[in-house]
Amino acid sequence: MNIELKEITIRELVNGYSDNEENGVVGFDGKLDIRPPFQREFVYKDKQREAVIDTVFKNFPLNVMYWAVNKNNSYEIIDGQQRTISIAQFINNIFVYKNRYFNNLQEDEKEKLLNYKLMIYFCL
Repeated sequence: MNIELKEITIRELVNGYSDNEENGVVGFDGKLDIRPPFQREFVYKDKQREAVIDTVFKNFPLNVMYWAVNKNNSYEIIDGQQRTISIAQFINNIFVYKNRYFNNLQEDEKEKLLNYKLMIYFCL
């Protein structure tokens, strides 16, 4: 197995985000299977989701995530599902952070979040 460390912005991660419940959760232009069959269901509570967004707002590093690279140039999350879904749900106005939805942020705040770089290990 080869492992490559790459930086992915939140903008890239949430592009094409879709949560179709039992039919799956995808992101990264539809190429990332955020909830593959071996992953458990989303379990973060509000306080934990807010902690993820707070970390990003403060520009602190989130834990490294792991993605499996498939032969068809698609990906599956091995580790980082809950952080990924927390970020995508906030960006898609599904929950509030400090009484604000993403669409209520100032443009510079939005850009800061969208340009935040996540560290992803691509497992080949």
